[in-house]
Amino acid sequence: MTPLSLRVDQIDTLTPLIRRLILRTTDGTPAPDYTAGAHIELHVPGERPLRRAYSLVTPASGGDALEIAVQLEAEGTGGSRWVHSLSVGEVVEVSPPKNLFPLEEAAEEHLLFAGGIGITPILCMARALAAAGKRYAMHYAARDRERAAYCTEVEALEHARCWFDGGDPAKGMPLAEVIAAPAAGRHLYVCGPKGFIAAVLDTGRQLGWADANLHCELFTGALDEAGDRPFTVELSTSGVTLEVPVGKTVMDVMEEAGLDPMFDCRRGECGICVAKVLDGEADHRDICLSERERKEGGFCTCVSRARSERLVLEL
Repeated sequence: MTPLSLRVDQIDTLTPLIRRLILRTTDGTPAPDYTAGAHIELHVPGERPLRRAYSLVTPASGGDALEIAVQLEAEGTGGSRWVHSLSVGEVVEVSPPKNLFPLEEAAEEHLLFAGGIGITPILCMARALAAAGKRYAMHYAARDRERAAYCTEVEALEHARCWFDGGDPAKGMPLAEVIAAPAAGRHLYVCGPKGFIAAVLDTGRQLGWADANLHCELFTGALDEAGDRPFTVELSTSGVTLEVPVGKTVMDVMEEAGLDPMFDCRRGECGICVAKVLDGEADHRDICLSERERKEGGFCTCVSRARSERLVLEL
């Protein structure tokens, strides 16, 4: 798709680490249409250009503006630092909206969960459902009000609630009580840090929810973990051996080596980049592969790492 040129029209500080950006078309034409849960990709300039996905916060209105909110990731690959360096008036290149996290059209009721910066697509969903008069409930978990972007907007919604644990998970949202038993036509959506997503999905499954009724989106920044170590990846078909440092993925180093890997989401959601592990122990960080697929050697090169010092992939 042809990239869009959008002007940074407004910047607001929502929390010490989160900035809201209003992006407008440079010629005043309407912004592309999209559905709740969609994201855009900002093209980050540099010696090795990057694309970083950010969810759209407000439902499409037919106007010329798009709203995103970006959390500064100190240990990230530079995308959020670049966004936080932007000033009003600058023009950025953006890929048109894409939705890998849509609302289920046939659902009769929607249960929405957001953790931290995962509020962005979930708030868009809640606003769209409220405007359409559809049944929903929304729950937003954060450490405290000062770090909860869009807290006021969430509390203004009729069927939404904010939960603050003060850093003590025992004082947080009672997941089993809030999720409750599954019901026909009821779908659950969750976005946020990896641990939060896992807790919500695991609780839902324990309560009897079918995987077909559970939907999630994981932010790239949630994929990094303490204790990450560099490792060597050997691409058996290509005959190439690469070093994967902390903070970069197998896909990153493949691109740096001049290879052209297949991908779409770069967040472990779509499965386009899956390769087969021939040797070594994988550290899976995707949310698209089943346990069976992982046991059969499936490996998402865009997010997953190695527990062993060496990993051999059929690529």
